[in-house]
Amino acid sequence: MQLTDLTAVQLLEGYRKGEFSPVEATAQALERARRIQPEVNAFVRLTEEDALARARESQERWRRGEPAGSLDGVPVTVKDVFLLRGHPTLRGSRAVSEQGSWEDDAPAVARLREHGAVFLGKTTTPEFGWKGVTDSPLSGITRNPHDRSRTAGGSSGGSAAAVALGAGPLSLGTDGGGSIRIPAAFCGIFGLKPTYGRVPLYPASAFGTLSHAGPMTRDAADAALLLDVIGAPDARDWSALPPAPLSFTEALHAGVHGLRVAYSPSLGGQVAVQPAVAAAVRRTVARLADLGAYVEETDPDLSDPVEAFHTLWFSGAARLTQRFSPRKRQLMDPGLREICVQGARFSALDYLAAVDVRMDLGRRMGRFHERYDLLVTPTLPLTAFEAGTEAPRGAAHRRWTGWTPFTYPFNLTQQPAATVPVGTDGDGLPVGMQLVAARHRDDLVLRVAHALYEAGVASAAPVTGVAA
Repeated sequence: MQLTDLTAVQLLEGYRKGEFSPVEATAQALERARRIQPEVNAFVRLTEEDALARARESQERWRRGEPAGSLDGVPVTVKDVFLLRGHPTLRGSRAVSEQGSWEDDAPAVARLREHGAVFLGKTTTPEFGWKGVTDSPLSGITRNPHDRSRTAGGSSGGSAAAVALGAGPLSLGTDGGGSIRIPAAFCGIFGLKPTYGRVPLYPASAFGTLSHAGPMTRDAADAALLLDVIGAPDARDWSALPPAPLSFTEALHAGVHGLRVAYSPSLGGQVAVQPAVAAAVRRTVARLADLGAYVEETDPDLSDPVEAFHTLWFSGAARLTQRFSPRKRQLMDPGLREICVQGARFSALDYLAAVDVRMDLGRRMGRFHERYDLLVTPTLPLTAFEAGTEAPRGAAHRRWTGWTPFTYPFNLTQQPAATVPVGTDGDGLPVGMQLVAARHRDDLVLRVAHALYEAGVASAAPVTGVAA
């Protein structure tokens, strides 16, 4: 049996029944990770010794019938922006030193440790997670499992590739403008950006309240299980939300009957969407109607907030690198250096003007969700493009925000948003559909996504052409 093909829910059921063990699952996941690394470059480092030690401890707990928590023995990967005790967190940067004791876990990592998860390794990220593709001066280019000439997306590209290829069913990602949803869509998996504060962050992101942490998984049920664990408060994050009133896993099964769904294929004609992407999303929206949702094609009252987003994003990058020496700056990604220069030019009034745009956008989306439970859009207007570039060849915009118009607005508003794999284009590259709900309705996003998986509409895109 290929345990690398199983979801976390399926692994846990197998452990309970004694059909296989956490040691077997971890060994297979590590072997898969080693085999895919030369082709896809999903990992900064594997933590094999620690992983096998934790798997043996988990196996003994399961033998006694005393699992430590909800994810005991499940292999997990961690984007290399999260602290993982005992291992360096370099954040994709040659300007960060490996020296140090590395004694802390990030909040989400700490919760996973408490629940017995097995850490396979740290996954790749662009430098400080600054862009929507995954390449960096530190670790090179992360490639798409479906076509190694294409990007895996970013900034959680290593996590998306690892999950897609079976190197652990669960991964922790971050999303400041689409960084969970972009690579999840490009790699054909499920990715959820929860409501801001649902998953605590420490250290705080330089990009402030744009940055969310969340699950990257094979399906919505695994994401709900993971969110139930990592969505607990942590005293180190003063903006963390209180515990969710209900289990996300228990809320999965309510279906979509009677939900009011707004379908916006192009944000009112503002976005040019590739025909294959538009067709896959439209077919899936029709299935939502078949499942009992009330679907209306309509658009939210949004004008493109990209300039406000740039003000906040570039300012955060400038602040992050403010104290870097000239030598350290020379080690940085040239594109990151460029936006830091731009960010340093913004005044406090510029920043507050961007906050005003953000506040008004949040007001408009709040009113929109008084009428509609869910907004559905394409996750991205295109499928994965060539690896090693920030934007597709011939694109009108140099920056990654030029091709992600469906994702970053909902970081400004802090709403929960997920991407669900809903098919492929003519080249076999995955297409993602985005589900957006009002703030604090993560349960609704997961519930609708789960209904699509249960109906066979959504599924992890099969990977071919990669040694797995």
